[in-house]
Amino acid sequence: MSYFSRTEGAGCKIENNNPLSGMHSGRGFSFFYLTHINEQLKTMGLKIVNFYRISKYGIIINKEVIFMSIHHSHDKGYKQLLSNKKAFLELIKTFVREEWVKEINEDDLIPVNKSYVLQDFKEKEADIVYRMQVKDTNVIFYVLLELQSTVDYTMPFRLLLYMTEIWRDAYNNTPENERERKDFRLPAIIPAVLYNGESNWTASTRFREILSGHERFQKHILDFNYILFDINRYSQEELYQAANVIASVFVLDQTMNHQELTNRLRKLIGILKELTPDEFRQIMTWLKNVVKPKMPEYLQEEMDRILEVNNPWEVEIMITNLELTLDEMKKQAEQKGERKGEKRGEQRGEQRGEQKGRMDVARAALVKGLSVDVVVEITGLSREVVLKLKKELQD
Repeated sequence: MSYFSRTEGAGCKIENNNPLSGMHSGRGFSFFYLTHINEQLKTMGLKIVNFYRISKYGIIINKEVIFMSIHHSHDKGYKQLLSNKKAFLELIKTFVREEWVKEINEDDLIPVNKSYVLQDFKEKEADIVYRMQVKDTNVIFYVLLELQSTVDYTMPFRLLLYMTEIWRDAYNNTPENERERKDFRLPAIIPAVLYNGESNWTASTRFREILSGHERFQKHILDFNYILFDINRYSQEELYQAANVIASVFVLDQTMNHQELTNRLRKLIGILKELTPDEFRQIMTWLKNVVKPKMPEYLQEEMDRILEVNNPWEVEIMITNLELTLDEMKKQAEQKGERKGEKRGEQRGEQRGEQKGRMDVARAALVKGLSVDVVVEITGLSREVVLKLKKELQD
């Protein structure tokens, strides 16, 4: 898990491989401004996961603010789900329509408790590996969890690197006298990518298409196709018809707001009630790992309580509790909006503090070498103000 922290005063520090690396804020952050920062960070796959104590003026004091990758929770959710052999087999048999799929049985699948993700990518993705033997053929299923918001056009090359690591591992773990025999064979590897971004997956799914001159030399160059599980491209009708754990998870993972979550859960009631207690717990665990972090901060603690159900027949009670909680949260938001007019004088003071906080962040970011455009995007200040601050620093 990537984490970023600020340990003193009301500032924050963002580290690791991040466009904001090393940025420090000054004092005077208002709650509103940290919310603004949070929205900006979400575009880069980050979020503020804990606002500690806030004074009546909305300033965070003497506490640590921690950030973590929102994709980490997604990776954890899917990795835990697909580590279950039955769920993994559902993924293959539901969405891969090829003849060899019919030959796979759950008992044939053996999970490989090892990751082949390269060090450079460990903070943004995870993988699932299974091996099996079908009719004297050794097969490795390699599924890369590409749970990012953007398409990676180097995916065929990256998969090749991972596949090469798997083959190297297989070769090195085969006794020398066996691997030198004429009939020695490396395992077949079936690569796949699980993607849940909103944008269409436009990267090539065929390796040779990223090679220069592949049309001319196609008889002599390396080639393979990978399977793409593009979660947001499956229709709801298709997923409801599948009526299993993995399809239900895809329904809930498709782009939606928290109100839509309850609508989709209601549509899934019939399916969820037919699940075994173990299958139902898998979905509840996935909801905690993946959907809960998407919810507003103030709703997450309540979500933990609501999702403490273990039996399929309790699903209607769970959904009702979730709907009641969302309604209550909506009412609270409306009441806060009504009180807003009564506190305009106080808010003017807060806005001045907020503006100072933005200016402090902008100065710190400029000192660290961030471009004017990035500072404008992160702070919400006008380009003219940022340019003026930059000039002041240079002088």
